[in-house]
Amino acid sequence: MKQIFFLCIILGCICQYSQAQTTIQKKGNTWQLLVDGKPFNIKGVTFGYDKDIANYDSYFKDLNFLGVNTIRTWATGDNMPQLLEAAQKHNIKVMVGIWMRHGRPGMEDDDSFNYLKDTKGMEAMYNNAIRVVERYKNHPAVLTWGIANEVYLNMETDAEKEAYSKLLERICSYIKKIDSNHPITSVEAWTFGLDWWQKYVPSIDIYGLNCYGAGANSLASELEKRGIDKPYIITEFGVTGAWDITAETYGVKHEPTDQQKYDAIAQGYPNWIANKPANLGVFVFHYSDGNHFGSPWLHTHHTGAYRPQYWAIREAYTGKTPINHVPIIETLTLPEGEFKSGTWLPVTLNTTDVEYDTLQVSFHYNHRKGSRIRRNQIIPLAQRGSLANGFEIQLPKVHGAIKVYVNVKDSYNNVGIASTAIKVTDAAAKNIKYLVPKVKLPFYVYKDGEDMPYAPSAYMGNYEKMLVDTKNTDDVHSGTASLKISYNYHYNWYGLGMVNPANDWGDILGGYDISEATTFSFWAKASKKAVTAKIGFGLIGKDKPYPDTAKKSIEIKLRTKWKKHTIKLKKLDLSCIRSGFILFSQSYGTPQDIYIDEVVFSK
Repeated sequence: MKQIFFLCIILGCICQYSQAQTTIQKKGNTWQLLVDGKPFNIKGVTFGYDKDIANYDSYFKDLNFLGVNTIRTWATGDNMPQLLEAAQKHNIKVMVGIWMRHGRPGMEDDDSFNYLKDTKGMEAMYNNAIRVVERYKNHPAVLTWGIANEVYLNMETDAEKEAYSKLLERICSYIKKIDSNHPITSVEAWTFGLDWWQKYVPSIDIYGLNCYGAGANSLASELEKRGIDKPYIITEFGVTGAWDITAETYGVKHEPTDQQKYDAIAQGYPNWIANKPANLGVFVFHYSDGNHFGSPWLHTHHTGAYRPQYWAIREAYTGKTPINHVPIIETLTLPEGEFKSGTWLPVTLNTTDVEYDTLQVSFHYNHRKGSRIRRNQIIPLAQRGSLANGFEIQLPKVHGAIKVYVNVKDSYNNVGIASTAIKVTDAAAKNIKYLVPKVKLPFYVYKDGEDMPYAPSAYMGNYEKMLVDTKNTDDVHSGTASLKISYNYHYNWYGLGMVNPANDWGDILGGYDISEATTFSFWAKASKKAVTAKIGFGLIGKDKPYPDTAKKSIEIKLRTKWKKHTIKLKKLDLSCIRSGFILFSQSYGTPQDIYIDEVVFSK
């Protein structure tokens, strides 16, 4: 009996993890996605909680409630095994993302890659793509591979686009050899990739097209114009994005209303997407939370509260209307003109709630000047008053037009958001040279390898022999992880810089204003005696357009036990620190490891 019992367990595991097969068929002029021979229409969302492993179950239960059957990721991280397991548990499929770097800073990030010269980098992307497919191709939650995102959009020249296209075909054609059970999707903005895919990348099975607003209704005809006989998925969708908005006040673009955001999804799905013969489905952007420029516009949650987009997805996929409606903001206006910072201004606000819930009101602003991170910030405004008696807001110490938001939150945890614009003047702010976000202290450059403000991307010296582990657990001073820099060679020097933006050497504005800090400290140790290192911050010189405004480092003979080191910051200009951590060392005779922990700017 025991043998039969164990055999049943083994067979049960095999059945549980049996591979699902995704295929595509065409009948007449209609394309259909099939999973194990059964029709499958993608009712998807892009998934923004991939790092929150502990709460996967609650997210996927919520997606079941919304009628979602597929999620999309842009890349594949260390947590993909857990993500796939959670998805499978809740009967949700995954478009597994495989990231490809952009040819220039653009819509997605501030990264820049040279497809004409960087052969090692292209080989690394190729190898990564193949590793991802080989590792996950047998998991039953995998629906399709989603390779790249808006790379053509973020390229300047045709020569670069051709080089990228040939790399993409190399990747796709090899995936076909090793995985016959999952179609290949590549993703691009609007139709920017169609001509290049047609000419150079025949191995793509499904065209992934990011499209917002009513433009989704035109995608089918765009493919027909080019004679493309392939199916497509709308891989990002929502209300019209800021990049397509022309109406503005004081240079601040008009954001669609909450009702328009709801209708774009709830009405757009049946009218612009589901009725197209070549369409296999859609991923609504974006099932995620946030408190930045894009989150009121496109996310399902903002600062933890439900947005209209959340309920719109449910109506689109299930036909069910909201359990509780988002508060309606009928009017939000400010006085016209230009006002000095610090001025208190009256606000005209009219808001209602269908369920007559108790409402909480708060005001915030966004100033779309400066670095990418700063442009995305939404910051609270000082306010006074009440719904009954009216509100006033105090203008912040910035110079130029700002976007002013009102958040109206009900007792069900829905939040309605509306915005307007005002022009602010401030003599001191006008003269700030580098507009970067000002941090709150203590400001951790490194702590447990989580949410690092600076990327460990500046490799120097004999860096090919250097290995960087941002989540080392074998030797930690405090918390759960330390930064481990391993140098596996017997001589020569090496260096590491943690920079913002990643992979940038001073050509793009980035970094942080840390001007109130008085100390920079870190814990360090080495794997052996007599290891010397130069450690500090500041790497980018004034020969670059956007340098570090200060540099400071100390030469240390590292111990084999943890020791704290502190650098005083008196009289330093910390208004724009691009490189939050630097380390230089050299080996004399044998390999060595250096451990770093708790890197922090403090008062």
